[in-house]
Amino acid sequence: MNILKVNNIDLAYDSFGNENDEAIILIAGLGTQMIRWSDSFCRILAAKGFRVIRFDNRDVGCSTHFSHYPTLDFNALATALMSGQRPDIPYTLYDMSKDAIGLLDALSIDRAHFVGRSMGGMIAQIIASIAQIIASEYPERVLSLTSIMSSTGNPALPQTSPEIMAMMTKPAPNPFEDEAGFLAQKLSFAKRIAGTGYPFEEDSYRALILEEIQRDYDPGSVGRQIAAMAVAGDRRPRLATIKVPVLVIHGVDDPLILPACGEDTATAIPGAELMLVDGMGHDIPHQLYKVIADGIERTARRN
Repeated sequence: MNILKVNNIDLAYDSFGNENDEAIILIAGLGTQMIRWSDSFCRILAAKGFRVIRFDNRDVGCSTHFSHYPTLDFNALATALMSGQRPDIPYTLYDMSKDAIGLLDALSIDRAHFVGRSMGGMIAQIIASIAQIIASEYPERVLSLTSIMSSTGNPALPQTSPEIMAMMTKPAPNPFEDEAGFLAQKLSFAKRIAGTGYPFEEDSYRALILEEIQRDYDPGSVGRQIAAMAVAGDRRPRLATIKVPVLVIHGVDDPLILPACGEDTATAIPGAELMLVDGMGHDIPHQLYKVIADGIERTARRN
């Protein structure tokens, strides 16, 4: 793992493959660390002739945290948004998109393929659309975009069920005081949003969660990133400006960000390819690594 100073914060990253190959930037989802893009998945992509770079978004993992901000009040956030007010939040998805562009600059990479999952897909969408709208700021920085299990911010789309939202936002026990309770809650949520087409591999998830805890534990970061997502608004007008090759991947069984959200993303972006995956939920089981990697490569080669 390496640390770079980007936009006045520290970003942790690592890299797979030949540094002279075209770069793929992998952007993680809400509250999750770069290791959610597993080593084996990164190596599959690198073997296809890419330099694969994953990084911890701000406020997670080994990157700079914003824990000095007050704990998010979800009711106050919802009230402010419903009244048309701009809530006071530490950063937005647009700030996070600038982090990814800043990472390219720090690594002296002119252009890259961007792949994002869940919230990371939203960040990648913003990067791709800004690259077209503000050519003077991000001139031709995006070679292709793959948006996985993400959405457009369209307010008319179906929303996550209250039950799943409650599971996601329920405070977990402190893992250093009650590791068993923390793991039980996290595993229960991971199993709930997983797809039905592949076995839920509890031991692998437990090991991943424990590794994330060892890298860093910050219970407030999820709320701050939810706030960043909440104020992002409807991105469809910007998505309509994207001209690079785009692949939208979504699980048919996704209960967190429903398949209609992936369909809306593909509709909003001219020429986007939609790949609906049977049995896939809001995760990427290892059985789908090759399918996902093949789709990313196919999209990258369209450029």
